[in-house]
Amino acid sequence: MSIDAERTGDEVDRIVAAWNTQRPDLDFSPLEVLSRVDRLSRLLDRARRDVFRRSDLETWEWDVLSALRRAGSPFQLSPKQLLQQTLVSSGTMTNRIDRLVGRRLVRREADPDDGRSVLVTLTDDGRLRVDAAITRLVDAEATLLSALSRGDRERIAALLRKLSLSFDA
Repeated sequence: MSIDAERTGDEVDRIVAAWNTQRPDLDFSPLEVLSRVDRLSRLLDRARRDVFRRSDLETWEWDVLSALRRAGSPFQLSPKQLLQQTLVSSGTMTNRIDRLVGRRLVRREADPDDGRSVLVTLTDDGRLRVDAAITRLVDAEATLLSALSRGDRERIAALLRKLSLSFDA
């Protein structure tokens, strides 16, 4: 690493430079990408936890409530649909719904199309909390990305989408 790179580089640059000195036989370009993704993921996780805490929500509560909010009016989904969106087990989802009902953030309603089934519906309080949280989240994440232009964000999003889709394949 040059003197200029040492001054302008981040911690990953310093780690990779040290490894390049010790193991010049290896290609450290994966570390240059994924170590930064890992570091940014931790920063994002902290920022999100803070946003949800300020909205009096746990991360898991956000997952369920935001799925219901994104469904649009009347803001309801079946437990099976919630499972598909949150990727948790049915037992975990039942427990989460119970806890959200207890906090009066959702309610269970009979499914008018199937009397044996229920729908989970976002309450007014649940909608207010999730709306406040998404506003805070968008603001916090925009701040985290403020060093990037809109074009930079779009390029990074496209590259990350490409990488994500390769894992889904």
